[in-house]
Amino acid sequence: MKFTFSLTAVDKKNTYRKLHVSAKKVSGLEEAIRIRRMREAESNSKVKRSPPLRYEFQIPGPEGLAKMRAASELAAQVLNFAGTLVKPSVTTNEIDKAVHDMIVEAGAYPSPLGYGGFPKSVCTSWGYIININATVYLDGYHGDTSRTLLCGEVDEGFKRLVKVTEECLEKGIAVCKLDEASFKKIGKRISEHADKYGYNVVERFVGHGNNKLMMGLTTDGGVAAQFEHTILITRSGSEILTIC
Repeated sequence: MKFTFSLTAVDKKNTYRKLHVSAKKVSGLEEAIRIRRMREAESNSKVKRSPPLRYEFQIPGPEGLAKMRAASELAAQVLNFAGTLVKPSVTTNEIDKAVHDMIVEAGAYPSPLGYGGFPKSVCTSWGYIININATVYLDGYHGDTSRTLLCGEVDEGFKRLVKVTEECLEKGIAVCKLDEASFKKIGKRISEHADKYGYNVVERFVGHGNNKLMMGLTTDGGVAAQFEHTILITRSGSEILTIC
């Protein structure tokens, strides 16, 4: 069965152009197998070239936005489910398997699986605290969200780190607005809040939605907390998509 969808792009002269794309509809499992094989073939290639970084606005049409919302909502559901599994007796492999099954059953593909040879369906960083980064690929769109959770008995220092990190995300999102919020401005607001509590911020800006970096401990061995949301930027502000 075939299906088509439209994307609307806007150029600098505010001229709208519609792009029609046709594709064969496949199941989530078929898509997972196809992407896994493609990534394995890329990782086995003798010559590996990193794709160029592209900085451009993505302006989806109504149908694209609906798919973006669906992927983001699924990512949020997956993260919430993964969070319920966190306890001292549960391994990250057990969390990974449960997350993988949930994503595939939903007709999606776990974005991290096979990316750059990454062997798991969810990114987890374990210690006194655990970070879970859930990213799904559904109908051509990635939904990406991350949360740091407490595992077992955790001292007040780690609790404060997690709390302040989430506050930093909230303050960064609060300044997001189309044509007004540069990366520098967002980073400045985050850094100012972290600095008040004596924390350092990872300064290199990376796109987790594209799985460019699998976060763990920092390069100096310090413990890191991490929170992420996928947000939609509009002229009136921003909308968090990775909530359910």
